[in-house]
Amino acid sequence: MVATTATTATAVAKARRRLVPFLFLLYVVSYLDRINVGFAALQMNAALGFSNVTYSFGAGVFFLSYTLFEIPSNVILARVGARRWIARIMISWGLVSAGMMFVRSASAFYVLRFALGAAEAGFFPGIIYCLTRWFPTRDRARAIAGFMTAVVMAGIVGGPVSGALLSLDGVCGLAGWQWLFVVEGLPAVALGFVVLRALPEQPSEARWLTPAEQVALTTQLSEESALEGNVHSIRGALTSARTWLLAAVYFAIPVELYALSFWLPQIVKSASGASDWQVGVLSAIPYAVAAAAMVVVGRHSDQTGERRWHIALSAAVGGAALALTGFAHGVVPAIVLLSLATAGLASMLGPFWALATSFLGGLGAAAGIALVNSVGNIGGFVGPNIVGYVREATSDFAAGLAIVGAILVGGGLLVLCISPRHVAQP
Repeated sequence: MVATTATTATAVAKARRRLVPFLFLLYVVSYLDRINVGFAALQMNAALGFSNVTYSFGAGVFFLSYTLFEIPSNVILARVGARRWIARIMISWGLVSAGMMFVRSASAFYVLRFALGAAEAGFFPGIIYCLTRWFPTRDRARAIAGFMTAVVMAGIVGGPVSGALLSLDGVCGLAGWQWLFVVEGLPAVALGFVVLRALPEQPSEARWLTPAEQVALTTQLSEESALEGNVHSIRGALTSARTWLLAAVYFAIPVELYALSFWLPQIVKSASGASDWQVGVLSAIPYAVAAAAMVVVGRHSDQTGERRWHIALSAAVGGAALALTGFAHGVVPAIVLLSLATAGLASMLGPFWALATSFLGGLGAAAGIALVNSVGNIGGFVGPNIVGYVREATSDFAAGLAIVGAILVGGGLLVLCISPRHVAQP
């Protein structure tokens, strides 16, 4: 038994070293393609005559198609395999993202953002589903947090890179925002072909695990799935009250996540009056703080086996800080509050998905994770539009950010409605 436990631990450590950095890279590229419209807006809105309402609707419409196609995409992934389906997703979204350089009107902006959501639907829940097939419960929050630091790393890297690409304005007859879309879109296409060769479906296919490690890890995952009382059918997952409660909790996360992602450059620009490149550098600071917080909180959640309060307290910090950001005067207070808001928000992600995946197994996991993510991502449409409409009406960010912050706090409180006895203990 001791030998088996040690073998499983060795297999998990190898999987963490091999898989998490690769999946992390894929998600960095994914998230850059999703949020680069926020930096493009620094030039694109004026060049194409987009109002705050036009921009916020186009930025958010991505999530309507993403939600519409999310569940069928993840069910297909579970049936045909993560390797082929994730490769398909990446190649198609990369082409659509690069195609954003051809936008000339509001209608074209809406159509391509809708197409981008349809192309990318299933990617994130597909990766989460993939991680449940590799990491036991006790290691899952750390693995998910490691993968999802890509969200904040995309902000760290994306800010300076996007600012630099915007400075190419006029090179080869293209605007800076057009360079931004094409340069950040095409890497997804290349990585899609890498996925076809490099991503094993499950431990039994990993040539970098010994046969004993393959058996030990597969056995551990199978035993946990049987003992946790997971929902294994698609119907069971879609009709489970806990699944819908988790979806309601998750709704609050993308509300703030994408309100921040799509409006952060303009909030920083308004507070600092800096150049586009300087705005990109300043925008990286909150994400850098969030990256550290995310890993620390995810590791502590795994060590203690506690999920609910890690989520709730992180939401309270993130929501309160964002609500105060709109009332900050000067670039330093604004960056400090934005850093706290981003750190609190990011710290929710590892414990949340560890909690959510502890309830689901088999095809039920594919459908349930997709349901939680798709319902939650409606918040990705709501958040940016709240800020956009309120700013259009008030010419200020304060009220919109306060509303978004309050929604995140509410989501954190809602997770406490899940009884502790229903939470699988690592």
